Amino acid sequence: MTLAERKLPISLVVITKNEASCLAKCLESANFVSEIVVVDSGSTDETVKIAERFGAKVFHQDWLGFGPQKQFAVNCASYDWVLCLDADEYLSPKLKASLQDLFRGEPTDCAYQFPRCNKFLGRFLRHGEGYPDWCLRLFNRQYAQWSDDLVHEKIIPNTDDFKVGVLRGYLMHESGESLYKYIEKQNTYTSLQANRMFSQGVRVTSLKIILSPFVRFLKYYFLKFGFLDGMSGFVHISIGCFTVFLKYAKLKCLLLGSHHKGDF
Repeated sequence: MTLAERKLPISLVVITKNEASCLAKCLESANFVSEIVVVDSGSTDETVKIAERFGAKVFHQDWLGFGPQKQFAVNCASYDWVLCLDADEYLSPKLKASLQDLFRGEPTDCAYQFPRCNKFLGRFLRHGEGYPDWCLRLFNRQYAQWSDDLVHEKIIPNTDDFKVGVLRGYLMHESGESLYKYIEKQNTYTSLQANRMFSQGVRVTSLKIILSPFVRFLKYYFLKFGFLDGMSGFVHISIGCFTVFLKYAKLKCLLLGSHHKGDF
């Protein structure tokens, strides 16, 4: 059996809801894993059928939030090594080869990260805030788990000796959502972030609300060369700046008591 044909002791873990347009590309890019786990939260399209066609173990779980949903999926896996991908992501050939090379022997680290390349308005971003978008997506679940964050979830180590390695190649992110959906999602995310900060006792000044978007634009558009990504880069960074404004503005509303929690 060649390396390309060998199934590695990894569970591919994907959470889904109505991802029929992109799921096959995601699963096909990681065809070297021994197990595919798909946790679906109520798809009404062909998502589940596509997952089953690839031999995935499909579980249903009503939406818990990103962190808890991903941890539920990890708990459903049979292998300790889990590769967590979103349905609109896929491995580049170079990243796939890096993963296969890693398991020629025994991995020496607890987890591995790699850069993500994001496609926005028809163009893969190579500068600005969208690049390199480092992601920790391969880890041994004995040593870490997903956080409980409802949005912007992250990997939390459960050991002091948590070593993270780096793999070569890109995780490709090719979302097919419209600009309308993208902005709608950012509105939801900023509400969740504001509520979380409020519950944690975070405070924000009017000066921070005003200056943060401008500082962010200066950093990513000029210092990080976002202008080299053309109009796609400009729009992406501009929306990012506006979401920072929204996050802090919503937090300020909560602090002033002008809205009930979550009412934005």
